[in-house]
Amino acid sequence: MPELVLAIDQGTTGTTVLVIDGAGRIRGRAYGEIRQFYPRPGWVEHDPEQIYHSAVQLSRRALAAARARADDLAAVGITNQRESFVVWERATGRPLYRAIVWQCRRSAEICERLREREPEVSRITGLLIDPYFSGTKLKWLLDSDRTMRRRAERGEACFGTIDTWLAFKLSRGDAFVTDFTNASRTMMLDLEARRWNPAMIEMLGVPPSMLPELVSSRGPMAEAAARTLGDRAVPIAALIGDQQSALYGHGCTKAGQAKVTYGTGAFLLMHTGNKRVKSRNRMLATAALGSGGEPAYALEGSVFIAGAAVQWLRDELGLIAHSSDTSKLARESRERGQPYVVPAFVGLGAPYWDSAARGAIVGITRGTTRADLVRATLDSIAYQVLDVLAAMEKDTGRRIRELRADGGASANDYLLQFQANLLSRAVWRCAMAEVTALGAAKLAGLAVRLWKSRDEAVQLAGRYRRFEPNMRVRERDSLVAGWRDAVARVLTRR
Repeated sequence: MPELVLAIDQGTTGTTVLVIDGAGRIRGRAYGEIRQFYPRPGWVEHDPEQIYHSAVQLSRRALAAARARADDLAAVGITNQRESFVVWERATGRPLYRAIVWQCRRSAEICERLREREPEVSRITGLLIDPYFSGTKLKWLLDSDRTMRRRAERGEACFGTIDTWLAFKLSRGDAFVTDFTNASRTMMLDLEARRWNPAMIEMLGVPPSMLPELVSSRGPMAEAAARTLGDRAVPIAALIGDQQSALYGHGCTKAGQAKVTYGTGAFLLMHTGNKRVKSRNRMLATAALGSGGEPAYALEGSVFIAGAAVQWLRDELGLIAHSSDTSKLARESRERGQPYVVPAFVGLGAPYWDSAARGAIVGITRGTTRADLVRATLDSIAYQVLDVLAAMEKDTGRRIRELRADGGASANDYLLQFQANLLSRAVWRCAMAEVTALGAAKLAGLAVRLWKSRDEAVQLAGRYRRFEPNMRVRERDSLVAGWRDAVARVLTRR
C-alpha cells in the first residue's frame, strides 16, 4: 500500500507542497511564490491559472525531492487561503476573471449598504459584514459585469474558493465541491445547518447554480486525474481552509485549545468543541474539526497585516534586507515604549473591523532609529494578537492556558518572547514550520487509513519550543495602554 501523502498548501504569497510519510516526516518539499496584482489602491488579485500550475509543478518537484512518484501516494490533501475566490467557465475551466484575494477591499461600499443586516448575517453565518469575506466581492463582480451575471444565471459560470478551483482543475472538471471550513467564510453558509442559506444568497444576488456541492473536510471527495500529478489517478482525501488546517495540525481538537498562525496576516483560532459560541466582542464563529475530522466549531480573530508588515519594512521602506534581520534589530532598539506602528494598511480586522482605518506611526521623535521602527513593527503583530485573545476570553469565559504558534514569522524568537510577555502565558512554537500543510496531510492520511487511529494522526506535529513570559506586569500594562491609544488614533468607527 502507498504510504505517502501529498499536502498542497496554497497560500496568499505562495504555494507550498510537502510529501509526508506515515511517521509524519517530511520526505520532500517545494515552494514557489504567487504574483500579486494591485490594479487599484485596496484591490488585490491573483492569476488563477498560475495558482493551479504552481500546485501541479510544485507537487512534481516535491515528489522528485522525495525520490517518489505519484504511484507512491496514498492521498492528496489540499489546504488554502480561504476567502480568495475564482469565477470560471463551467464547460472549459477557463477563468472569467482574476482571483479576487481576501485582502481586497473593493466591496467596502456594498458592505456599508448592507450594514443594517449584520445581526442577521452574524446569526446565520457566524461572520460580520466586511470586504474580507468572499460573498460581497462576488456580488461586486456580478453587479459590475452584466455579461458574467447573465452567464451565471444560465448556469455557465462556477464560483469557488481556492480549494474548489484546485479540485475542479485537478479532477478535470469532475469535482465541483467545497468543504464546510471554506464555505463558512463566504457569508453564504448556514453555519449550524451546514447548508447554503437562501436568504444570504438572495441578499448577495448570487445565482445558486454557481455554488459548489458542500462536503466534509475529510474525504475522499475527488480524484486528481491521471496525468495531472502522475500516471495514475490519486484520491483527493482532504479539503480544508488554511487556518482550520493549522488548528488541526497542532492537534487542537478540544474546546479551549488555541493556535496562532503568523503568516501574511495573523489568525488566532480557539476551538469551542461542538458548541457554537456567539460572540459579543466581534469575534467570528467558524467551522472547525474534531479529532477524527468530524464537524466542530471555533472562534476566530483575523489580523489582516502581520508578516506583510515585515515585507513592508523590506520592500517599501528598505530598512532590512531580509526578514531574518528583524530579530537582531529589534533587540537593538533603545526605547520600547515609542514609537508604535499601527499596520492598518488594508483596514483593521478583529476586534475592530474598521475597513476605512489606515496605518500610522505614533510617537516618532528626532531620536527614532531604524531599530526602533523595526521593533515597533514586530511588536504590532503581538499587540494585535493580544487584542484578539482578550476578546475571545471575554466571549467564552474561559482562559486560554497556552498558545500554539506556527507560520513564517513564528521563527522570530524576539516576536514569540514578546508575545508571551504580552499574553502573560506560554507560547509554544512547533518545530515543523509547515503546520498548515501538516493538518491537511493528517486529515487526508486518516481518510485513507494511513494512520490507524485518530490519536496517532493528531500527535504527528512533533516537538515544540516553549517561550515563557518574563516581563513585569507594570511594564506590560504601560505598553498595552500605549498601543490602545495608538489604535484609537486611526479608528474611523468609535
